[in-house]
Amino acid sequence: MALRRNMPTMPEAHMAPTRRATLRASLQALAAGLAWGANGAHALSPMRALPPVLHPGEPLRFPQDFGAHPAFRTEWWYLTGSLWPQDGSAHRDAPLGFQITFFRSRVDAATDSRSAFAARQLVFAHAALTDVAAARLVHDQRIGRTGFGLVEAREGDTQVLLRDWTLRRSGPAERSTYASRVAARDFTLDLRFVQTQPLLLQGEAGFSQKGPRIEQASRYYSHPQLQVSGQLTRAGRTQAVSGRAWMDHEWSESLLDAEAVGWDWIGMNLDDGGALTAFRLRRADGSTLWAGGSLRAPGQPTRNLAADEVRFTPLRHWTSPATRARYPVAWQVDVAGQRFTVQARTDAQELDSRGSTGSVYWEGLSTLLDARGQAVGSGYLEMTGYSGALRL
Repeated sequence: MALRRNMPTMPEAHMAPTRRATLRASLQALAAGLAWGANGAHALSPMRALPPVLHPGEPLRFPQDFGAHPAFRTEWWYLTGSLWPQDGSAHRDAPLGFQITFFRSRVDAATDSRSAFAARQLVFAHAALTDVAAARLVHDQRIGRTGFGLVEAREGDTQVLLRDWTLRRSGPAERSTYASRVAARDFTLDLRFVQTQPLLLQGEAGFSQKGPRIEQASRYYSHPQLQVSGQLTRAGRTQAVSGRAWMDHEWSESLLDAEAVGWDWIGMNLDDGGALTAFRLRRADGSTLWAGGSLRAPGQPTRNLAADEVRFTPLRHWTSPATRARYPVAWQVDVAGQRFTVQARTDAQELDSRGSTGSVYWEGLSTLLDARGQAVGSGYLEMTGYSGALRL
């Protein structure tokens, strides 16, 4: 897949030598994926402040925490869900799945540069569309350095821009509306997301531990049960669509333990109006390093799931013909004494994002079944680290 680089152009020959060198270094950093942490280590400049630290008990504040947190290394806004064309062209049992994700990443290599062209922050974006009836996924990706009004992740409220790929929030903090437009290679999504439930603060009031050490944590909240409407364009045809979605916003300085090669995660909108999140960090041998999640029943407080209350057991595998990575596409997931089964709606939902974030992962529309085999919800299953260890 061709990578579209989103940066202002300027003939290098007309720049001063220092600016040319700075720009060249910034572009090299961009191409090498420094912001994604491909080497897993970032040296600190002697003049640079120590990295920020997350502390349990610090409350999230809105609308400020809807926005970007550029002091932290890694951040993402992540939207997934199901869509149904309103013209009746799709059967109710065969929806379209979609993913829209914007990533922001700090580049430590550019910390001390004073050049306007230095890549201090990078923004990546992924978009994917799963056609369940056709058993087909199409996706696209972008990358750009912030600046010049073309690429940005604003502080204070959600406004992420990667040229013509956008995500914006509006409205009061307790009644958010999001709008996103992505013009991908094979499709265009122009969607509106309306909050229908209170924010779900993951972990302890939004402090979500991801490993045995206290510093291995993120700030993390979710918008389950979002109401979606808008338009989908593909093959030259525009259709009105509506559906149900899930949104995560998460940021961290240090997320993965050295033993972790990746994670397995589900975010499920339950048909009764509830919400289920479950995840585990996985070692190279497949064993669980850490686990967690949350369960919210309709009208009830959210229950934070402890590490020993979550268990993932693979049931069926699929091998990617493109990468030969072997993914569990059906899982038994036990949470707090309840047993669920997660089944991919179609197996081939692998995304190759080596042109942006540097990783290959599986991200797909899935069904949630209860212990009797009855469908009780739907959402997305994400699996990373199966085609090589993930490094953030």
